[in-house]
Amino acid sequence: MASVQDIRRRIRSVTNTRKITRAMELVAAAKLRKAQTRIEAMRPYADRMLELMAGTARASSSVRGLPLLQQREREEAVAIVPLTGDRGLAGAFNSQILRRALALHRELQGEGKQVRWVSVGRRGTGSLRFRRLELAGEFTGFTDQPRYADAQAIAHRLTELYTSEEVDRVVVVYNQFESALVQQVTVQDVLPLSADLLETDEEERREDALRGDFIFEPEPEEILERLLPVYLETELYRALLESAASEHGARMTAMRNASKNAGELIDDLTLAMNRARQAEITQEILEVVAGADALTT
Repeated sequence: MASVQDIRRRIRSVTNTRKITRAMELVAAAKLRKAQTRIEAMRPYADRMLELMAGTARASSSVRGLPLLQQREREEAVAIVPLTGDRGLAGAFNSQILRRALALHRELQGEGKQVRWVSVGRRGTGSLRFRRLELAGEFTGFTDQPRYADAQAIAHRLTELYTSEEVDRVVVVYNQFESALVQQVTVQDVLPLSADLLETDEEERREDALRGDFIFEPEPEEILERLLPVYLETELYRALLESAASEHGARMTAMRNASKNAGELIDDLTLAMNRARQAEITQEILEVVAGADALTT
């Protein structure tokens, strides 16, 4: 049985650990609120961007010739982009992304397709390198607070791979934020861009006819060719923000559970310490009584 001093040292150690986990929980909660605000501020911009592209596509004679909309007849190579974090201590946030991405890798290889990896986040990069998988690109150091420039860099690399026909499809795997307790693993095709995004219904066409004709300068096809890369950057930026919010939510939940478990462990250790101290007191009383009996006999 451990001594009272050993148990006291263990209690102090767990107490210090609980202070750290509690502080990390509060920091993650503050960052989560900021990440949610950024997502809410970005959504109107993404919706307006989609409306602008659809309106330009309606005025265009053809959009099939645009590079980012071209569907390859034969899909031979696929790029997988897992969005993980730069740090751990976030529960299953990183592991569930890597599990889903590696499962997709096995599925594609089973279909006879080549897989290229573009990793985002130190955790994903390290795990893929440990498995000796070749990376066509890696981006780290910003996953907890992504900027639009980071999404631009990733989009530029993915566009290079696609337009040079090194890959025929690009898939992003990330955690979609639903709440601090729930993060949904999402697999989204980002290239080629779906032409369905540019299609509109009959009611919208009638509204455009009522507004009158617009004069485009330069031509609608050229404007759309410039807008499509921006839309790709916007989608990647939205995925990065969703992933960042999910990471903060997962870390906040994990640290809260760790603090709770530390509190329960401290209670158990305190009870064990009291029992050990009582046992020592009882032993000392028995020794005193035995010594007194020895003196009287």
